Amino acid sequence: MKNALTSKLWHPPLPPALMAQTALALDLSAANTALQSIDVGKPKQFGAWIDAQCQANHCQWALGGYNEDRAIYAMSPLFGDPANARSVHLGVDFWLPANTPVFAAHAGTVHSLGNNARFGDYGGTVLIEHADIGLTSLYGHLASRSLDTLQVGQAIAAGQAIGWLGTPEENLGWPPHLHFQLIADTGNYRGDFPGVCHASERATWLARCPNPQSLIDSWCPSLVAA
Repeated sequence: MKNALTSKLWHPPLPPALMAQTALALDLSAANTALQSIDVGKPKQFGAWIDAQCQANHCQWALGGYNEDRAIYAMSPLFGDPANARSVHLGVDFWLPANTPVFAAHAGTVHSLGNNARFGDYGGTVLIEHADIGLTSLYGHLASRSLDTLQVGQAIAAGQAIGWLGTPEENLGWPPHLHFQLIADTGNYRGDFPGVCHASERATWLARCPNPQSLIDSWCPSLVAA
């Protein structure tokens, strides 16, 4: 798996010039008490809070979240009973404006497409299978028009445009961002795959969804911790 994540094989999933700008490693964990002051179910308020965190840390944008235990998912029944909601994030979120172009991070074929139109869900979703390295990449929270440009089984080159970030309306409750996730075994999922798991199942799901941190390090050379 380590060789599969060699940075030279991969292309940034968002415009390289944007990703090279100073980015904030955003803390959305349950330990961040500042989140208690906002309603994360209201995307304008949540988005304004993220923007304020970036400004306070002199950053142009924000990212993060792999293996982060978040309380914010209690906002939607999609993640289960609020008292025992799925909470461990299995991908990385890149918080950038709606309509930002999204690119395939590695060559492959379109595995599946979906419009997961439930409150708190991905909205437009693209999965690309990379048979040469035994991984699939998932791109969630895309504009719905992204799905009109692709077909299942279509060959995709690394760096090929595959869509755009969606608006809060298309994201069904989230500020604009890309949820990027690597998957070693998609099982029977098509056009969707869990992006969050129960804390009690963390080890199993993290083994299935490897950490892309080595790629993040190469794509985002100016990363600032909050």
